[in-house]
Amino acid sequence: MTRLWPWGGEGARTPGAFAVIGIGRFGGAVCRELLQADAEVLALDSNARPLEELRQSSPVVECRVVDCTDEGALRAAGVFEVDTVVVAVSEPLEVSITATLIVKDAAPSRVRQLIARASSDLHETMLLRIGADRVVFPSRMQGARLGQELVRPNLLERLRLDERHSIEEIRVPPSFVGRSLVQINLRRQFGVTVLAAGPAGRLTVSPPASYVLSEGELLVVMGSCEALDKLISG
Repeated sequence: MTRLWPWGGEGARTPGAFAVIGIGRFGGAVCRELLQADAEVLALDSNARPLEELRQSSPVVECRVVDCTDEGALRAAGVFEVDTVVVAVSEPLEVSITATLIVKDAAPSRVRQLIARASSDLHETMLLRIGADRVVFPSRMQGARLGQELVRPNLLERLRLDERHSIEEIRVPPSFVGRSLVQINLRRQFGVTVLAAGPAGRLTVSPPASYVLSEGELLVVMGSCEALDKLISG
């Protein structure tokens, strides 16, 4: 039995919460990645089957069977009370366009970011013109990768070495700016190794401990996936 969505109601708001409209292969992968990071996720689809399949693998997810072209149904489901909405449905085209337009134009709404999936360059142009903050192509970005970016905004690239270890390229967190690598001591704090640091395109490989990090620079680090997740989320 579908649970009641707990975030709706006058004045309700859940910072860091996500709504995903369209639970196909792409939308389902976005949801699963968000849920693995303990994010609060509202999944919506006009078909009950993909929602039930998602619930079987992730019992904590909130699911709603709704007409995604109906503003009243989206509002009742709590879509306009979250920070980020992902319109993962791309076909039929009118559903994608209508859902995106409703989320962007609805008032009142607390949605800060809308990411829409496109199936063609023309579709992308249309989505951007009606206000989508970002457009992604499933052929260029897997749903899991988008989920990772949403919960770990500093993560730029990830190369898995095995089931437990990765090499990742991340943006230098604000708390690291102006500090040297020896002061931060990532090996001691997080158990990760710094492989390179510096501006994009001009990285210093095996930087000295005296290297001072600047705003906008990148770090390439290696370690366990658990340690890297703590570093990125921290």
